[in-house]
Amino acid sequence: MTNDPTIGFLGCGKMATALAGGLVKSGFAPAERVLGSARSAASRDAFAEGTGGAKTLDASADGNAELAAASDVLVLSVKPYQMREMLQATADDRKPEALIVSVAAGVTLETLEAAAEEGARVVRVMPNTPSLVGAGAAGFTRGTHATDEDAAFVQSMLECVGVAEEVSEPLLNAVTGVSGSGPAYGFLFLEALADAGVRAGLPREKAQRLAAATLRGAATMVLETGDHPAVLKDRVCSPGGTTITAVAALEEAGLRRAVHAAVAAAVERSKEMANE
Repeated sequence: MTNDPTIGFLGCGKMATALAGGLVKSGFAPAERVLGSARSAASRDAFAEGTGGAKTLDASADGNAELAAASDVLVLSVKPYQMREMLQATADDRKPEALIVSVAAGVTLETLEAAAEEGARVVRVMPNTPSLVGAGAAGFTRGTHATDEDAAFVQSMLECVGVAEEVSEPLLNAVTGVSGSGPAYGFLFLEALADAGVRAGLPREKAQRLAAATLRGAATMVLETGDHPAVLKDRVCSPGGTTITAVAALEEAGLRRAVHAAVAAAVERSKEMANE
């Protein structure tokens, strides 16, 4: 890996823009060392704006080939079904020593390595949408030929937009179920909490802001104190008080069982996608 690598994004969607924007804003990579390619002019414009003027290329006019030839790190941020096609289409243009990073759900290292040239260094990443606001949670796993240096680079890159954990590839399915799909669970709970506040008499806007800030605060306390969530929960639950009464109602309604079922369903679907 060079000291000042060029990082190219094949695909300029929201996740690519979030990651690239985080790299530039954090100082990890200057805008002139970040590239993006896409067929959509709107996507290219949004990528350029989100990265402070990074160069974009038209994928429909050999832009992918130009990007691949210039990139020391090639981030595959297209749809899962396009991954093999993109690797094969850029095979003649990629630098032999380029690190390949995939952000596609369900596309295995075996599939990626088979589509790339022999000996290619590949890392799989499972990011999530809060990366858009610098609060992402990602898991990643390295391929057969990826080095410790590659893993450290990818972790540093992902930490520009949140937190990142290296896991074995089978555990990426669990990462998908917990953090990849997890924001949707949080949004659903937040919506329900705000609705309950409205039912109790709060104006909609105030209920939503209070609910969102409350969930943010709870998550921040876990991350910053390092305390187990159960410990923090117990500190809020005074004997015979409102909170322990509310917690009992959640337990009786099967909140834990529902969360376990949701994560298990997402994990199973992630496994299925690997075989499609």
